[in-house]
Order: sequence, then C-alpha cells, then structure tokens
Amino acid sequence: QVHVVESGGGLVQAGGSLRLSCAASGNIFDANAMAWYRRAPGKQRELVAVIISGGSTNYADSVKGRFTISRDNAKSTVYLQMNSLKPEDTAVYYCLVVRGTEYWGQGTQVTVSS
Repeated sequence: QVHVVESGGGLVQAGGSLRLSCAASGNIFDANAMAWYRRAPGKQRELVAVIISGGSTNYADSVKGRFTISRDNAKSTVYLQMNSLKPEDTAVYYCLVVRGTEYWGQGTQVTVSS
C-alpha cells in the first residue's frame, strides 16, 4: 500500500510560479511511473507530466517549457515546478504513483488569477 499526499497548491497571479510536492509513503525508487494530472472546472482530467522509472519525462503540450517534473527517491517525493502560470492552469492537481497498481492523492488546488 502506498499513501500519496499532495501539497504546494495555492493562489498565484498569472506569470507566477508554484512548486507542487507529492509525498509517497514507502520507497518510490521502484515505482513504474509517477505523474501529475489535473482537472479544471467542467473539464475532463488530463495528464500534465509523467516521469517513468528510467527517468524519462513527458509533458502535455500545453505545459511544455513551463512545467518540470522531478523526483527525489531519497525523500519519496515527486515535484512539479510550474513557471509562467496562466489562468488556464487553474485546476485541482493530482499525483499518481504507479507501483504495480495505481495510487492517487486527494489533490491540491491551484488557482491562477489574471
């Protein structure tokens, strides 16, 4: 069992930055993948960024060049550095840890004001 907790959300002006953290109980060094998803009001959940076990990353086109996903195995934590935020980035952001099965956090709200 893996327990996942997100933090770091908040209210920020357009152009600002936030760093989200996803703390997972237990080691994540053997996780198959870790990812950030988001769900904006009235929209479907979408993949924002993913980092797989080998360290490769992939991003949604809408965040490429602005967001960076990284992991710290020693701290069992995954990060999402978000720069140049836009109002359309407003959403609840969820962390997913895949370690044989999927483990989701409860989400953290990010609100970007114009």
